[in-house]
Amino acid sequence: MMSIVSYDVSTIDAGGKRRLRKIAKLCQNYGQRVQNSVFEVDVDYSSFLKLKNELEKVIDTDTDSLRIYYLGNNWKRRVEHIGAKPTYDPEGIIIL
Repeated sequence: MMSIVSYDVSTIDAGGKRRLRKIAKLCQNYGQRVQNSVFEVDVDYSSFLKLKNELEKVIDTDTDSLRIYYLGNNWKRRVEHIGAKPTYDPEGIIIL
């Protein structure tokens, strides 16, 4: 299931900077960064629920914003990339 996770964290204080790093790290553990605060996450539903639960524990709902877009399994026809950063295929071959 492909989802887009985007966030905006207030970094006015040190706590906000810590939250920003934690949220980015959580998203990197599950998906691919496609813009500064935007990740494409292609995982099964139980992994997605785990990520969402972890993000909800970190975010400060009074000052931060978290947006999740559910694209589902037939996501390829719903995503169009135009511009400088090269795109990637999350279902492609991974070379380690």
